[in-house]
Amino acid sequence: MLRDEDRIFTNLYGWHDWSLDGAKSRGVWSNTKDLLALGREKIVEEIKASGLRGRGGAGFPTGMKWSFMPKESPDGRPSYLVINADESEPGTCKDREILRHDPHRLIEGALVASFAMGAHACYIYIRGEFYNEGTEVARAIGEAYEAGLIGPNACGSGWDFDLYLHRGAGAYICGEETALLESLEGKKGMPRNKPPFPAQAGLWGCPTTVNNVESIAVTPEILRRGSEWFANLGRPKNSGTKLFCISGHVNNPCNVEEELGISLRELIDKHAGGVRGGWDNLLAVLPGGSSTPVIPKDVCDNVLMDFDSLKEVQSGLGTAGVIVMDKSTDIVYAIARLSHFYMHESCGQCTPCREGTGWIYRVMKRMVRGNARAEEIDLLLEVTKEMEGHTICAHGDAAAWPVQGLIRHFRPEMERRIREYRDATHSAAAAE
Repeated sequence: MLRDEDRIFTNLYGWHDWSLDGAKSRGVWSNTKDLLALGREKIVEEIKASGLRGRGGAGFPTGMKWSFMPKESPDGRPSYLVINADESEPGTCKDREILRHDPHRLIEGALVASFAMGAHACYIYIRGEFYNEGTEVARAIGEAYEAGLIGPNACGSGWDFDLYLHRGAGAYICGEETALLESLEGKKGMPRNKPPFPAQAGLWGCPTTVNNVESIAVTPEILRRGSEWFANLGRPKNSGTKLFCISGHVNNPCNVEEELGISLRELIDKHAGGVRGGWDNLLAVLPGGSSTPVIPKDVCDNVLMDFDSLKEVQSGLGTAGVIVMDKSTDIVYAIARLSHFYMHESCGQCTPCREGTGWIYRVMKRMVRGNARAEEIDLLLEVTKEMEGHTICAHGDAAAWPVQGLIRHFRPEMERRIREYRDATHSAAAAE
């Protein structure tokens, strides 16, 4: 269990002042000039050594991602950092708490990360529905400019840095980094083909890195305390702290910062007050937001909450949006609802996703009632496999994985409904 002195987000619950004075009292902006004095290469190496992996869902090593940015632009193009605050994954609300309760931690991280990648400008792309959060971030940016912490000669470092807030329009697909860049450029949010990758041709064709809010917000603290401190938290290759969002059928839904590698049961019991009706009343959990495969109770009993442990049980940490479902849940209906969401949010660019998400939802609607044939379960699984990995972005995968998890672990429930629907239909026909 994480010690209080190792927590990074010390105002996660908004109990303290979020403004510049309050942030400074908690150590934010304390020695930022000295952090920048480490130099670009040293900062990137420290982030690599810390083992920080992206907190937006993919879990790609952050320091390595930064190292892909060119050290010098051969043709004079500027470099950009874009912070993905388009938190639209159902079950996830961690970035929202950073934005409204600790915005200066993010702004300081934006300066440090941008400097490390040679970017004089950074854009925060915030979800359009986060109106109040965006307003507070804008006020915090104004405070930072007024205090000379960003802008010309940021923090007295000699580095000029500008930070902009851009509000999105509520499209889930804009959480994908290249769709986000398209939207930021004023176009329809549709993912781009890769290559070229954003580090070569991103925002306005310039070298760009897109990082999650949490990934950027933790970087100054890693540099202050040292990469070894962060690397010693959690488990090997899964180091550091993580914000977990626990919702659903628990006694105390909450956000909490914990070490990666904590067991799912300990996370739920100690921080969320346990499963409603007790642990034995647990049916299943979506461990990383709505796009991760569901896992049943027997897996939940012992699984650890980190990237690699969840991959071993054919699920994923994702954004760490833990959605808990007890035995009162209609699991087939729950996954059907997610299928409707992914159908609605598909940008329609790729045929497997455009056609597949609609087909999956229509079949899942019938599966809820049992109005299907048993062999259609295998057909449903086959279609998800045809979608997975065959689209420009991971939206097709996100639509497929919850259904795959359902079939993997709850196939008997689907078959039971089909039998009962068939028997009831035959009985009704016989009665006529």
